[in-house]
Amino acid sequence: MSKNLFLANLELSPNDADVLIRFVGELNKNLKIVENKFKVKIFQNGNKVSISGDEENAIKASNALKDLYASTSQGIELSQEKIQMVINNNEDSSLTPSSFDTNENSFKTPKKNITPRGKNQSNYLGNMDKYEVNFGVGPAGTGKTYLAVAKAVAMLVNEDVKKIILIRPAVEAGEKLGFLPGDLSQKVDPYLRPLYDALYEMLGFEQVVRLLEKEILEVAPLAYLRGRTLNNAFIIMDESQNTTVEQMKMFLTRMGFGSYAVINGDTTQIDLPKNVESGLSHAIKVLDKIEDIGFTIFSSKDVVRHPLVRKIVDAYEKFDS
Repeated sequence: MSKNLFLANLELSPNDADVLIRFVGELNKNLKIVENKFKVKIFQNGNKVSISGDEENAIKASNALKDLYASTSQGIELSQEKIQMVINNNEDSSLTPSSFDTNENSFKTPKKNITPRGKNQSNYLGNMDKYEVNFGVGPAGTGKTYLAVAKAVAMLVNEDVKKIILIRPAVEAGEKLGFLPGDLSQKVDPYLRPLYDALYEMLGFEQVVRLLEKEILEVAPLAYLRGRTLNNAFIIMDESQNTTVEQMKMFLTRMGFGSYAVINGDTTQIDLPKNVESGLSHAIKVLDKIEDIGFTIFSSKDVVRHPLVRKIVDAYEKFDS
């Protein structure tokens, strides 16, 4: 054996044949995903697994396999998305087994159980329980919008709030769409599609329509908040990097008693004119020292979409720097 080659041995317990079959996947596809990601070789015989390769990668692969086997033992299906999430949790961690508990900060909505996919998502949900104002900042695909909507739905169902208000600046991503037909709601709806998609998944289409009719669920352009005080509401502002400094200050000062606000954005995707400072970037600097405001900073490591999305985000960051 080469002096640079490390061998890690792993014994999976309990030795359950059904669990092992689901763990390795059809034609060992699950093991191959871990092999390719950590650039190691995995040899499996029953519940005994050997991993050979660079020492650091072999230990991380071993920790990932332990987490995957534990998930399979709990009856969790090892989808490609689940495997990627476990790999992400172990890829940049220390060389000790992952201590992340997927049940921490989990909760239910009428149509779906919500489980955080990684430590940062869990911290994000935990901050929503702890703070009335929260910022979620980071690249696309990290679950910022989805989890905020899920938390809003859960709090509405539990009667912790009386309504949900969805806000998104109407700024095109480098496109000029021109005049949009229809009433106010129809003009704003295209910009709020990610929020609607999450709501449909949590509540179902018919329930969302009923809540809109009763104005329990409100869609409002940012400019229409001026002069209002929002009490007993869960307010979500998405794509907040496209607010101006004045708009962000106006939004943050709309909060009334019993309200919660989540402000999401990605400071690398600002669509404002070059001479206009982003309200999100400015707010992070101004409010950073206030103890009663939560900040969750996501990175490419937290991307839960296709693995290529993470690589694309990293490539752009490297190029820009």
